Amino acid sequence: MNLALLLEMAAEAAPDRIALVCEGERWTYAELLAAARGAAGIISSAKVDHVALLDESSAAAVIALFGAALAGVPYCPLNYRLADADLAALLARIAPALVVGDTVRAGRLTAGQVHTCLTREGFIAHARQNLGADDAEYDEGEGIAIQLFTSGTTAAPKAAILRHANLLAYILGTVEFAGAEESDAALVSVPPYHIAGISALLSSIYAQRRIVLLPAFSPEAWLALASAEAVSNAFVVPTMLSRIIGLMKSGAMGATHLPHLRAIAYGGGKMPTELIHQALDLLPDTGFTNAYGLTETSSTVALLGPVEHRAAHAASDPAQRARLGSVGKPLPTVEIEIRGEDGECCAPGAPGEIYVRGDQVSGEYKERSALDAAGWFPTRDAGYLDAEGYLFLSGRADDVIVRGGENISPGEIEDVLLTHPALADACAVAVPTAEWGEGIGIALVCRPGHAAPCEDELKDLIRARLRSSRVPDTVRFVAELPYNEMGKLLRREVKALLAG
Repeated sequence: MNLALLLEMAAEAAPDRIALVCEGERWTYAELLAAARGAAGIISSAKVDHVALLDESSAAAVIALFGAALAGVPYCPLNYRLADADLAALLARIAPALVVGDTVRAGRLTAGQVHTCLTREGFIAHARQNLGADDAEYDEGEGIAIQLFTSGTTAAPKAAILRHANLLAYILGTVEFAGAEESDAALVSVPPYHIAGISALLSSIYAQRRIVLLPAFSPEAWLALASAEAVSNAFVVPTMLSRIIGLMKSGAMGATHLPHLRAIAYGGGKMPTELIHQALDLLPDTGFTNAYGLTETSSTVALLGPVEHRAAHAASDPAQRARLGSVGKPLPTVEIEIRGEDGECCAPGAPGEIYVRGDQVSGEYKERSALDAAGWFPTRDAGYLDAEGYLFLSGRADDVIVRGGENISPGEIEDVLLTHPALADACAVAVPTAEWGEGIGIALVCRPGHAAPCEDELKDLIRARLRSSRVPDTVRFVAELPYNEMGKLLRREVKALLAG
């Protein structure tokens, strides 16, 4: 089946319902499907190997996604925030491509490469004019639907492959067709080159929920758009939620009231437990969901739902309250195992690497497949399952600090440090030492108005809550920690900072 089936079903069931709102323009489902068919004709005529988006979120992103699917060409949205050299390398890897968006930059970076470039406006106009026939033959969708370059937080970007079957398995297994009310609206503010942004589009279209795109995030724009469009659902990353909650608490926009906002899903990075407690207090009528997934798994594989959020938030039992720091339980369509260094499954509570299996799991890169013979994908994320089946993340497996042969999770150190009232953010990484091979370095951000705690106080805190082997060798205070736009902490930059 072809990914475009989702849009075709929605357009057939409710052709006049508003599907998309972006920068004041509104598209019905019928109009969106017609433009996607027009785009498919453009893509087929261009005779390209990929359809690349080099732009912010817009109607062009949605049209290109489904147009590429209908044409049988992989859709490859690119991170337009990359430095020129990095972006040029990615463009070279997908040549020849139809590049939609920033044609000036694309032309400057692709000298000597064979690309067809169209501006956002030009692409949309051509798609509208080049309307495909209802009985036109389109790709059956057995191949690659989307190619996404991974964020490269720990290494060079890999070209992750998602096939039509993977993405459809995720949507058909988790979303009820036409399950949204006509008044429902989903605010999408994550970048178009991230799997969370793509899955938000696909799931909302299949549910027939109106999509409200915010091309460039700011908390002011997010709150204004959520209010103006009576948004009922939204997906944010932790850094976005932090800025939204901070603005609401500041009163800078007056008494912000979001009566229609029923659900906020979040993911893409570690959510500080203090922040989610604040959000639950500030938005008592909103259901929160923590969604854990990866590019290679077609988005979400585990969820901590709204009921579990409220129960953990209100709990006095420490174990139940700690569940707010988990990513919940696996989806019914997904299997998750925790494996140790020997490859054996770990007992409940024992840490190891997270493995995932299911029809939505691709585990495939352009260069190779990472699935084992039984179909399990090694996520390279570290974590553990508790006795009730809740999944807790400890960070990337590559981030584990090996001190004198002992494996140490940075997350456990960071969680303890963030209980200190003067600290707003913390990062623990490996630093080289002559005695232990790897020692522990920590970079810390203080809360406004608080003085930096002394090193001995912080070391005593860690020693009392954990053990002496977790006490840091290096402590440095910084103005802020480096994150990417999806809220992922860039530990390699912290390592470089502490080594300098």
